[in-house]
Formats: sequence, C-alpha cells, structure tokens
Amino acid sequence: MTRRYSAFSLIKEGLTGQKGWQPAWRSPEPKKTYDAVIIGGGGHGLATAYYLAKTHGIASIAVLEKGWIGGGNTGRNTTVVRSNYYYPESVAIYGLAHRLYEGLSKELNYNVMLSKRGMVSLCHSTGELEIGARTVNAMQINGVDAEMFSVDDVRRVAPLLNLASDARFPVFGGVWQGRAGTARHDAVAWGYARAAGALGVDIIQNCEVTDFIVEGGRCRGVHTSRGTIRTDRIGMAVAGHSSVLAAKAGFRLPINSYALQACVSEPVKPVLDTVVLSPGTGVYVSQSDKGEIVIGGALDRVPSYGQRGNLPTLEGVISGLLEMFPAFGQLKLMRQWAGIVDVVPDSSPIIGESPLPGLFLNCGWGTGGFKAIPAGGVLLAHLLATGKHHDISRPFDLDRFATGRLLDEAAGSGIAH
Repeated sequence: MTRRYSAFSLIKEGLTGQKGWQPAWRSPEPKKTYDAVIIGGGGHGLATAYYLAKTHGIASIAVLEKGWIGGGNTGRNTTVVRSNYYYPESVAIYGLAHRLYEGLSKELNYNVMLSKRGMVSLCHSTGELEIGARTVNAMQINGVDAEMFSVDDVRRVAPLLNLASDARFPVFGGVWQGRAGTARHDAVAWGYARAAGALGVDIIQNCEVTDFIVEGGRCRGVHTSRGTIRTDRIGMAVAGHSSVLAAKAGFRLPINSYALQACVSEPVKPVLDTVVLSPGTGVYVSQSDKGEIVIGGALDRVPSYGQRGNLPTLEGVISGLLEMFPAFGQLKLMRQWAGIVDVVPDSSPIIGESPLPGLFLNCGWGTGGFKAIPAGGVLLAHLLATGKHHDISRPFDLDRFATGRLLDEAAGSGIAH
C-alpha cells in the first residue's frame, strides 16, 4: 500500500532528517559469499542485479558501490533517451533499451519521468542532408521511427533556434526521432535499486573493490574495503573506471577515459520542448522539467578522472550554444559538472566475458551509457546467468578487436569521440 503524506508531514520530515521514513532499500553488511556479484552501483549495475534476480531467479546477489548509489555517471549526464543509430546491431541494443524505458515506470512501480518530447539532429549543409537522408532510411529499415525534417519542420519544434541564412552554422533540415526524449537520471537509479532490493539483492555502498581473487586461472571473488567476498560470477559495470579495474584483474582494455562536461542554466519558463543536437557546434540542449536549460558538448580531450570539468571546455560549449540559441545569452549558469566516460575505438560498447574467466564486462558506452541502462542490465544479467551471449550482445564482444568486426558508431554518438 502506498503511504500518503500531508504537506505538513513532508516539511517535518525534511527538517528532522527523514527519521520517520523507511529506507527505499536495505544497506546490509556484505556476506562472505554470493551467487553473483555486480561491481558498480550505477544504472547498469543496478539494472543487472534486478534482471538477474527477476528474470533468472538468482537468489543471492550483491551490488558493490565504492561511493553512493547513482553517484557516478548515472547522476552526471544529460538524461537523453534515444535509439537513432545507424547499424542494425546498434539499433538492436539501443532499441531494446528504448522499449524497456517506455515501460520502466510501470515495471519498477517508480516514476522515472520519461518524457518523449522528440529529438532533432540538425543538418548544416547539403552534404549533411544527404547523410541525414541515408540515416533516416537505415533507421526505418531497422524498424526505428525516423523522419527527415525540413527547415520549416525544425522551426516548428524549436522556434528560438538561429535559422538565419547567414548563420555560422545554417540549418538545412534535420533528422527527427519523435519517441526520443529524456528521463530523470536519479529516478532510474533509485527505481532499479528499490526494485532489486525488494527481490533480496544486497546493495552495499562505500565498498571499494581493491583486488580480484584468481584461483586456477579463474576469478573466484574480490577483495574490498569491507572484506573479502567470494563468488564464481562477477559482472563489472563501472563506466569510466573500467580500465582501472581491468588492470587490477590483470588485463588491458581498449579504452580511454575522458571527462564529458555539461552544465545547466537557471530555471526559466518553458522555451524548448524538444532535444536539439547540432553536429556543427558539437552541442546538444534540452530543457528540464524544473525549467533549467541542460547543455552538453564535446569531450575534454585530455584524459582525466576529474569530475569538475574545466573552463576552456565550458567556453567552447557555451559558444556553440549561443550560435544555436542567441536568446540564451541572457541566462545565468547554475552548475557545471563532468562524467567520466569510457571511449572505445569504434564508439560501441563492450559486453561479454573478460580475458579473466568468470569476470564479465559491461563497459565502453562512451557518451551513450544512460540511454542504454535497461539493455545493459538485461544483457549482462543474461551473460552472468547462462555464461553465454544473448543474440543482441554477441556483436559487442571483446573479440571484435581481434577479428576486425568493428561497429563504428562515432556519428551515432552525436558528438565527436
């Protein structure tokens, strides 16, 4: 039964530290052994634990998070949900995530605030229009909704956009996906955490993995800041820190970690009810439900684990924003942050067993991790439960770098990798 609170009781709880509220999930002490362990308490790790318990019936699961739930990239992104990719393999994985997102609030009994407001990727030349048309055709063939927009169509969904013929980046049209939109990042993490906890998953925060236990050439557990935990099945979903943990496990991943920076303005009345991406400026922008203008841009090309961002990159992003929306020049910035993204040479994820048997990978999402959370969870859970690939995850195995079967989705990522 859902408990209702009056306005007075909500204020009281807020002023007294929520002492009268029950935690949304348990915070137990770690056990010595589990049937499966997930490293990483972000969206992908929590989703993996949830589907591993719900779909595959694994009873004893732990999620190990070195900080707090959703404190990494899940809480440091621009919340865009879309599936407008080019290759069939990419459409399969992001399309699965998109479909799961559309039913996620009902599935988890938790409002993830999905808003299907649509997204337009702008074309700034006749050459880009041609590539856009090819992209739309490929998406439609792959069963994804897509439409080629004229300048008038773009003006209809984003009237404040600079559509002047003498603009530095003139708009010739765009690629539209009407089902795209945004979701609330914290709600996605909390919804999965609560649902997983209700199924008996132990969610253990402030528990850093310091080393792996290797016996007979196989991973048999982990050493953590809260003791040793043994298991025969470990999933790793730690985004930008994947290469760091891989080194502890004794192998190297084809990953570079970069800070992807973003910022938000002060809240204003509704002025933008869609997501707009400009490949020319490298900037994408939307407006949150609170009224903030959410702004994202290109990677900071200096590899880093700093989550603060820097002013030179911010300056470039804001310059691009003002080329797109001159009216936004009067806004005041409120916050700036960075998420640590793991970029792979072909800008596609890595899903599969690692070179250390018993340790399975979910990484390499680059700038596309948030939109892929439900699919990443389903596919890593399938691997952990069966030891075999799901049909959708097979093309993203680490072995593609040895065979040369790469899936170059740098254009689909939307910004320069």
